[in-house]
Amino acid sequence: MARLLKQADAKLLNLPGRLSREAVCGGIGSRMTFRVVEIAVPRPGEKSRGPHLHRDFEECIYVLSGQGTMHAESGQYPAGPGNILLVPPGEKHMTVNTGREPLVLLCFFPVPDVAAGTTEFASF
Repeated sequence: MARLLKQADAKLLNLPGRLSREAVCGGIGSRMTFRVVEIAVPRPGEKSRGPHLHRDFEECIYVLSGQGTMHAESGQYPAGPGNILLVPPGEKHMTVNTGREPLVLLCFFPVPDVAAGTTEFASF
């Protein structure tokens, strides 16, 4: 059955260094996860959060607005609106805001429970 989901009804997640709203996940009966993530402009002297990895699944990130750089074990990837970042399973990564406005990302995962397969790290 098709459904209309509203961002205002998305679950607010307590994740370091980013505002993350999970609109679609196994909790509503889906076999995938969709998140809207906002990364604020860093304040002077603010310490960056550490990376994370998804053990057994990839992450697909669409940059909706703002400018940022994804730091991954395989390199650094500057990205802006319309760019897509694809992270393979098991690769440590984090996206940082490099612009002057919030960085807004749409994040897609092919699993219903992202948290169960994710590990957060203090640093690379």
